[in-house]
Amino acid sequence: MTAIDYGDRARIGLMVPSGNQVCEAELHAMMPPGVAAHVTRLELRGSSEPELLRMIDGLEAAARLLADARPALIAFHCTAVSTFAPEMAGGITARIGAATGLPATGTAEAILAALAALRARRVLLVTPYIAPVHEREVAFLAAHGIETVGGAMMGVNTNAEMALIPPERIATAVRDAATGGAEACFVSCTAIRSAPLIAALEAELGLPVITSNQVMAWHALRRCGIADAVPGFGRLMAMG
Repeated sequence: MTAIDYGDRARIGLMVPSGNQVCEAELHAMMPPGVAAHVTRLELRGSSEPELLRMIDGLEAAARLLADARPALIAFHCTAVSTFAPEMAGGITARIGAATGLPATGTAEAILAALAALRARRVLLVTPYIAPVHEREVAFLAAHGIETVGGAMMGVNTNAEMALIPPERIATAVRDAATGGAEACFVSCTAIRSAPLIAALEAELGLPVITSNQVMAWHALRRCGIADAVPGFGRLMAMG
């Protein structure tokens, strides 16, 4: 009989950008046996400020639909929106919780939790973003006491375009941006193919490497009381 994983240990509800072609595959790959991710989408087709803010217009309705599947947790999963401003992440999760009565989290919270677990306060930041989005993320990290010590942005506007960035181009951007003093490397964005790079970049840089999808998988599992190590996706996912 073929084994099918129905999420009997935990079901995690995820709200992702409508144009994202990458995050589901990476998140499913990082889930240990018995954990299932259930996904819904919120409109996001570009990186302008109005487009990013419009993503949360339908937040409550989408959250209530996910709640019908009775997940243990609902996660808002978009780095650019959740790090838009220091107060944005908390407001999003509060709205989800109020609409559903369920625990909620977001990508920004997962990033901060991962960096705290790794005891990293100085990061190398590489993103695919246009300048305003990259700069807002730097400011978000700074507001939480995390210094960006070098990095790079690729100037890409849409999730569909981000999905087409070859992983080797991402790795090259990390190598070219690497500088002394960083305690971790953060390859940001849920829409780029970064998960396969984590282990090799850690070995090359001698630093823990985190990505947006990896931190969400790790954080959501911990919020659900699941501490399984998942090999192949870096130091963070190997932590119990």
